[in-house]
Amino acid sequence: MILERLGGDAADSTDSTDPVLECLGLTRLAESMYQLLLQRPEWDTPELAVELGSTEEAVEASRAELAGLGLIWPSHENPGRMVAIQPNLGLGALIAEREAALLKEQHELQQARTAMMNLMREREAAQGARETGEIEYLRSLDSTRNRIAELSKDVQSEILALIPKAGLSPESLEASQKLDGEVLARGVSLRTLYLDSVRNHPATQQYAVWLTGLGGEIRTVPTLPMRIIVIDRKTAILPIDPKDSRAGAVLMREESVIAAVIALFERLWESALPLGTSGQRDDQGLTAQERELLRILASGLTDEAAGKRLGLSLRSVRRVMADLMTRLEARSRFEAGVRAVECGWL
Repeated sequence: MILERLGGDAADSTDSTDPVLECLGLTRLAESMYQLLLQRPEWDTPELAVELGSTEEAVEASRAELAGLGLIWPSHENPGRMVAIQPNLGLGALIAEREAALLKEQHELQQARTAMMNLMREREAAQGARETGEIEYLRSLDSTRNRIAELSKDVQSEILALIPKAGLSPESLEASQKLDGEVLARGVSLRTLYLDSVRNHPATQQYAVWLTGLGGEIRTVPTLPMRIIVIDRKTAILPIDPKDSRAGAVLMREESVIAAVIALFERLWESALPLGTSGQRDDQGLTAQERELLRILASGLTDEAAGKRLGLSLRSVRRVMADLMTRLEARSRFEAGVRAVECGWL
């Protein structure tokens, strides 16, 4: 026991090789030296070094260690000498600190356990929701693509899609062409909404010609809220983060959500222009894209933000805006805004 060792004589204290105060931060040599100083407070460095079978440098290092832990302090009777503090004071303080640290660690572990249980409950709830068909989280782009491929094999009658892209990558076109070809061959109705800006994307144009040749339909609008796919009017796939498709998607089968998404699609589809037809201008000579650009800029958004919404490059946004300013005979953006209101463009 600790107190038994501290209560023995100096020779006995140095015979044992098992450090019992290591848990309080003491090295083996510092522990032995502390026990010696309790019994022989008058011993200096040379005597301690001989008794401990160590060097004077190591003894001085242990002395600094003991002082740092508050186990020795300067003697009032003999200036320049360090004396050991009684165990109930010195070790008691270290034990209290250690107990407090252990209690804190136990509290943190309990918090971690609680967080783990909460995560397990959430996972079980999500799994239960998936099993009941209400919601399913797809946490990556790959899992989203794989799930869409699985659902495409089981689609019975219809696919509705909103694709807010200025143009599809070769990889996306290849994957879409394979899946779309398979569902159209089974007589499934396929309607897709793209941004007007895809009209300037040759590869997407070629894909549209191929798709419509198989019976699919494609229309375009100036802006779209996010990427959405609806399968058989029973399942909707929406992005977890509309700004980052790599974050994955949420698969929903809640009837109210499906109804809302379909209503949004049908409203957009009604006002959309079939891809392959020339851009129509309204009675004021504006295309839908030009009018939407004016509306977006009038709301205070920057050219860059407008370009992202419309699927246009910054250069294209400024080119279209310059053309509108010419038609409005405006010399500044502010004057163009005033004239657009006067002309009923806004």
